[in-house]
Amino acid sequence: MSPPGHDHEHPHHDAAPSDIEQRVKRLEDLLIEKGLVDVAAMDELVDTYTHRVGPQNGAAVVARAWTDPDYKAWLLEDATAAIHSMGYAGRQGEHMTVVENTDEVHNLVVCTLCSCYPWPVLGLPPAWYKSSEYRARAVSEPRAVLEEFGVALAPDVEVRVWDSTAEMRYLVLPRRPAGTDDLSASALAALVHRDTMIGVALVEAH
Repeated sequence: MSPPGHDHEHPHHDAAPSDIEQRVKRLEDLLIEKGLVDVAAMDELVDTYTHRVGPQNGAAVVARAWTDPDYKAWLLEDATAAIHSMGYAGRQGEHMTVVENTDEVHNLVVCTLCSCYPWPVLGLPPAWYKSSEYRARAVSEPRAVLEEFGVALAPDVEVRVWDSTAEMRYLVLPRRPAGTDDLSASALAALVHRDTMIGVALVEAH
């Protein structure tokens, strides 16, 4: 299982297209030629998952919960409504639960059956989240999995594993790092990334 952030290559912008990229482009051209794909609809989909749907939305939710006690209480009580109130709604985000990391509890999210995942607040799932190894081991040996991702917890911290399904998807509210009392909500959001909201990483102050 690859650690987060290491499941794909980062080609240079001037690098020649890879074989898989060329095959995808040929397939795309063929589908467009046969009228099976609407170019405008495809561009809209790409724009949505590039600019409007993704972990930046979840980070904004987390930062608001850290700075607004009333919102945090609402988020933990009715995550779906609280998240929707910020404009983050849509497919794969209809039914949400937020679980909070504390000094005593660390939460980890997995989908043991497939790859159920809260798209509106996290974007598309990473490859490792969909792997059979993560889906099995996150349940059977969560501490070992967390250690492989660089999260070493004290023995007295309880690890709770949440199984996302089509009926309910989970988002972790990570612990706010110490020394960030003077940061604005936008600055706090910049500290939060996808993996901290799945539970395989901790938020760190830069």
